[in-house]
Amino acid sequence: MEHIKTALVTGGASGLGYELALLLAKDGYHLILIDINSEQLEEVKKELELGFKIKTRIITKDLSLQNCAFELFEEVKETSIDILINNAGFGLFGPFYSTDWNRELSMLNLHVITTTQLTKLLLDDMIKRGRGRILNVSSLAAFQPGPLMSIYYATKAFILSFSEAIANELKGTGVTVTVLCPGQTKTSFQEVVSEGNTTNKISFNIATADKVALYGYKVMMSGKTLAIPGTINKFLSFLPRILPRTIATAIVRKIQQKNRE
Repeated sequence: MEHIKTALVTGGASGLGYELALLLAKDGYHLILIDINSEQLEEVKKELELGFKIKTRIITKDLSLQNCAFELFEEVKETSIDILINNAGFGLFGPFYSTDWNRELSMLNLHVITTTQLTKLLLDDMIKRGRGRILNVSSLAAFQPGPLMSIYYATKAFILSFSEAIANELKGTGVTVTVLCPGQTKTSFQEVVSEGNTTNKISFNIATADKVALYGYKVMMSGKTLAIPGTINKFLSFLPRILPRTIATAIVRKIQQKNRE
């Protein structure tokens, strides 16, 4: 019996998640797309099923809530997942002492708890089958502290460290872990961070979601661990290794402030 290839993508209704789902569909993967936006999910499902000979299952779920990873696993555990893409995420701008704790708690749950638990829950079956690919979406922000977006930068650093560690642990199992660390990318992420203020859009060194997704997808399929798209971003990720951390942190703060003047 022919194996039905299936991939699960969180945040699959737009941005990088949508572009990654498109690439998977082109390669013949059936899809399970998770997002909080049910209307966009329906549109993406129709588009992908019309354009490709695949089945797309959509699940509307807020992945920033406690226990959501286990609830999601209970819904999909009868399906063999070949590829897991932990993509869902959002940012929040402002000094830590004045930002909304509930939003930050949601971010911590989404970026750290849900990503970690969903990975753990799906890994067991992948290891038993001797194959599987995991792509965790981090950020260039993972390589240094980020004043005025402190929680976002910290959670992305967690994703980077976690992914690199388990990638090493999984050598020889047939399961690979890739962590994608894009720089600024043109998606709805900027609107969420800016909270509707169109003057707060970042414009320097900004990439398109389709190109970032294609780069990350190719690296994931190659089984390599670290994916940093773009020469400038590779250089920027290296800078914190040679600069004193206080200087790197001060530079990030100046960039954050300048981008929102």
